[in-house]
Amino acid sequence: EQFQPFGLSSATTEETMTSTQKRSQEADKRHRRKGEKTYSCDECGKDFTQAGHLKRHQLIHSGVKPYNCDLCGKSFTEAGSLKKHQLIHSGVKPYSCELCGKSFTQAGSLKKHQLIHSGVKPYSCDLCGKSFTQAQSLKTHQLIHSGVKPYSCDLCGKSFTVAQSLKTHQLIHSGVKPYSCKLCGKSFTQAGGLKTHQLIHSGVKPYSCDMCGKSFTEAGSLKKHQLIHSGFKPYSCEFCGKSFTQAGDLKKHQLIHSGVKPYSCDLCGKSFTVAQNLKTHQLIHSGVKPYSCKLCGKSFTQAGHLKTHQLIHSGVKPYSCELCGKSFTESFTQAGSLKTHQLIHSGVKPYGCDECGKSFTQAGDLKRHQLIHSGFKVYSCHLCGKSFTHRKGLKLHQIIHSGVKPYSCELCGKAFAQNSSLQRHLVTHSGIKFRYKSHSFHTAHTFTASSNLEPTDLC
Repeated sequence: EQFQPFGLSSATTEETMTSTQKRSQEADKRHRRKGEKTYSCDECGKDFTQAGHLKRHQLIHSGVKPYNCDLCGKSFTEAGSLKKHQLIHSGVKPYSCELCGKSFTQAGSLKKHQLIHSGVKPYSCDLCGKSFTQAQSLKTHQLIHSGVKPYSCDLCGKSFTVAQSLKTHQLIHSGVKPYSCKLCGKSFTQAGGLKTHQLIHSGVKPYSCDMCGKSFTEAGSLKKHQLIHSGFKPYSCEFCGKSFTQAGDLKKHQLIHSGVKPYSCDLCGKSFTVAQNLKTHQLIHSGVKPYSCKLCGKSFTQAGHLKTHQLIHSGVKPYSCELCGKSFTESFTQAGSLKTHQLIHSGVKPYGCDECGKSFTQAGDLKRHQLIHSGFKVYSCHLCGKSFTHRKGLKLHQIIHSGVKPYSCELCGKAFAQNSSLQRHLVTHSGIKFRYKSHSFHTAHTFTASSNLEPTDLC
């Protein structure tokens, strides 16, 4: 027989218990309204307002995911998460943003997205000042400053602060790229990567730099670009001292010092430290040059090379050398830039040739020089068969076959195909004799001009 409190009927007891439960529920509601989170996860420290929410969260740490998607195999800890995920495969996105037209499968995702348009970012990082629309985004960001990266890739060892970042990274190793661009055929591991890529084809670049006017398809790309103008380069290389605006750029640079070049070209054997550099290089062999200069007709494999070339036609050279006054179109981005030129004045030539001892200011110049010793001449003239180690040498040679001689001597009117030939000819008018030191014979010959000549006393 059920115990009845003294002096109370069964009906009265039920009423009392019901009112007690209501008060408890009301107190719980007020507790949730206040936003108090008294239930904490021992694993990660995340707080919750209800014990049930904590229990559901703890399933994440257990690693148990009994609910699997039949279409893609993705697993989930809860049945509700699986249902939400399956909406992605259905393709139905009933919730659309009125401002930009972007659609979502869930109303909650739309609400989160709309915060972007509001411009309100109430959650700021105390360490770097970066702001976020959501508290969770701030928490995820703060893991970067902590330096803790508990999620590591078994294949390459790369570590990540968030488990989702590791999953995204692992798709690279799988080689599966199910999202392809209909316009150019380029494939991506994620739908987001494809969407970002498609902006390139649209030609729309709504984000412009106030300093130089350069436009970008994404706000993130603009922010990265603006770091260049700030001059702030907090990431320095321990080996050579070179500084970078971003940590990712430093990591890529450090691969140069490691000497590891895992990406090789099947056609010529040239190796690269980064896969993207190999892809860029392979465009040379394809012979496809879709970017042409409207002024002179010169074609390029990449849009960036065309832009750099067009600066030549503009005639604008805002960067001048303080030592000799020579001007340049760019400060540091191209080979013939101001920074590269200033190395000449420093006199420092750290790159020496093991074969002949000749030194160079840049590693690239040394590599080009070493081709001479290799005897490898891949560039051949289709008219006479003469071969050259460098493409530039072939181009200069082909001017001879064209019959064009734009360089004329002001003293005698003789014309030449190349400026260097004109300079050697001008020596003949000076009357200065040169003695050529032969490298093959122990003899000396007298000439009026040569690139390997030493002046002697006037006769």
